[in-house]
Amino acid sequence: MVTLSTVILAAGQGTRMRSHLPKVLHPLAGRPLLAHVLQTSQSLANNTNYVVYGHGGEQVQQAFANWKELTWIEQTEQLGTGHAVAQALPQIEDDATVLVLYGDVPLIQSKTLQFLTQAVTANSLAILTVDLEQPTGYGRIVRDHRGQVVRIVEEKDADAITRKITEVNTGILAAPARALRKWLAALQPNNAQSEYYLTDIIALAVADGFHIHTQQPHSEQEVLGVNDRIQLASLERYYQLQQAHDLMRHGVSLADPSRLDIRGEVTLTGQDIFIDVNVILSGQVSLGEGVSIGANCVIQDAIIGDHVEILPNSVVEDAVVAQGCHIGPFARLRPGTMLAEGVRVGNFVELKKADVGQDSKINHLSYIGDCDIGRAVNVGAGTITCNYDGVNKFKTTIGDGAFIGSDTQLVAPVTVGAGATIGAGSTITKDTPENQLSLSRSKQVSFPQWQRPQKKA
Repeated sequence: MVTLSTVILAAGQGTRMRSHLPKVLHPLAGRPLLAHVLQTSQSLANNTNYVVYGHGGEQVQQAFANWKELTWIEQTEQLGTGHAVAQALPQIEDDATVLVLYGDVPLIQSKTLQFLTQAVTANSLAILTVDLEQPTGYGRIVRDHRGQVVRIVEEKDADAITRKITEVNTGILAAPARALRKWLAALQPNNAQSEYYLTDIIALAVADGFHIHTQQPHSEQEVLGVNDRIQLASLERYYQLQQAHDLMRHGVSLADPSRLDIRGEVTLTGQDIFIDVNVILSGQVSLGEGVSIGANCVIQDAIIGDHVEILPNSVVEDAVVAQGCHIGPFARLRPGTMLAEGVRVGNFVELKKADVGQDSKINHLSYIGDCDIGRAVNVGAGTITCNYDGVNKFKTTIGDGAFIGSDTQLVAPVTVGAGATIGAGSTITKDTPENQLSLSRSKQVSFPQWQRPQKKA
């Protein structure tokens, strides 16, 4: 089996981004541009990845410190694409196929690359081309009278006739390593940019009798690069629309496919799911049968069970929500929250590391943190678990069937017994017995002679 060596060019400064962040680290769908390219490249069989870095190299390497099987190669001077690929070749065996990709071309697909690399032989190479109505800025594919590719001409070096050609070079190519090594050594910077163009190897290959195969992508967006924030935004919207269409094909109804952002992976475990406008799904999200998500919700790294309703403007992060739960509006489930079947979490309720039992209710204006709540518990409006003393976190436990009156403060560590009732306005600092009423209130006092201060005229 022929080994594949993928060289990913990621050394560009990206001056048009107007940013201190290296271009390949700018996010698309919540992940760096380079991450998209690497994920696609790593899906190819029998492949080794080489990343050529330059500008902001330390930042780029640090961002991908947890990625395995990457070889980093520094390009100390940016002397063109041919020069960049040449930096990686000393580490690549002669019998390998070299695939050249770009860290700022994020939407390239593995199927396209598979077809491209399969066309490479000991006597041929393959280039990815695309037909554009507006080819300005791209190198043109020049063919002879038989339709065979003979060279690529960069726009700055092209005459008026060549510039009318609409088939352009994407920069993505695959070639046998032994021949590529020879051609790169022969490159000369005889062009308007005084750079070593990778595209010049095409004419050298033709001179050596090599056949040039061409392949076109499924869509032109697959090979579009990012040079400024406008292009980045355009690819973002295209990518998101493709994600939305994929969800709809699998049984999800979207109020407006153009107003959904997916910044991770969505797993569907059921059908008839409804998602309203301006929803963001990020990280790893699982949605069950009949889930309904209201407008302006953010769901991140969460498992949402069957027939859960999440009302508008709610945030669910790193939480597990069992079937039949009702959340929101304006609710926040923070990391570590687990809701059992049939739980209701209402407006302006915040839960953090809370395990809530079946059919319990926390309907209004409450903060519940570091808490275990049993089954069929009612937590009244304005309830707070006082779980933090400024240094340490403490736990609150509420037994099955307890009733917590409004405006209660539960000062952890504390346990409320099963079936207990806490009177409204209480501050509970000690464990309360099961099936009893507990309350703590100061004596109410009225002053009959008191008068409210009046503003001076």
